[in-house]
Amino acid sequence: MIALPQVSQVAQTIQLALAPVFLLAGIGAFLNVCVGRLARIIDRARLVEDKILTSRGKEHDRMVGEICVLDRRMSVVNGAIFLSVASACAVCLVVILLFAGNLFGAHLGTPIAILFSLAMVVQAAAFGTFIQEIRLASRTIHIRNEVLYHKVEEEEAR
Repeated sequence: MIALPQVSQVAQTIQLALAPVFLLAGIGAFLNVCVGRLARIIDRARLVEDKILTSRGKEHDRMVGEICVLDRRMSVVNGAIFLSVASACAVCLVVILLFAGNLFGAHLGTPIAILFSLAMVVQAAAFGTFIQEIRLASRTIHIRNEVLYHKVEEEEAR
C-alpha cells in the first residue's frame, strides 16, 4: 500500500514545481506574440491574394513576390509555435515528474534534468525561428521608391 503524503511534502513539491510553472507562463506569452504575428501575416496574405487577381504587369509581379514571402513567413512562424508548444509540453512533464518523484519517493532526477534541458533547447530553437521570421519580415517590408518620392499634384503645380 502506498503511504499518503504529508501536507509538508506536498507543499515542498509545489515549491519545487513553481519555477517551471513560471516558465510555462513565459512560454504562453511568447505563444501569444507568435499567434498575433501569424494572424497579421494571414490578414495581409488575404488582402494581397485579392489584389493579385486584378493587378497587371510589374504590380502583379510584386504582389506575387510578396505572397511568396508571406507564405514563407507563415511557415516559419508556425515552426516557432510548434517548437514553443513542444517546449511547454516538456515543461509540463517536468512538473508531473517532480510531483511523482517527490510524492512516491522515486529517483527521477536524471529524467527531470534531461526533460528540462530539452525544453530549454527546444524553446531556444523557437526563439531562433522567431528571429528568422522577423528578419524575413524586415527584409521584405520597405517603402517603394515610387511611393517614397511621390509628390501630390498640388505641390508640383506650385
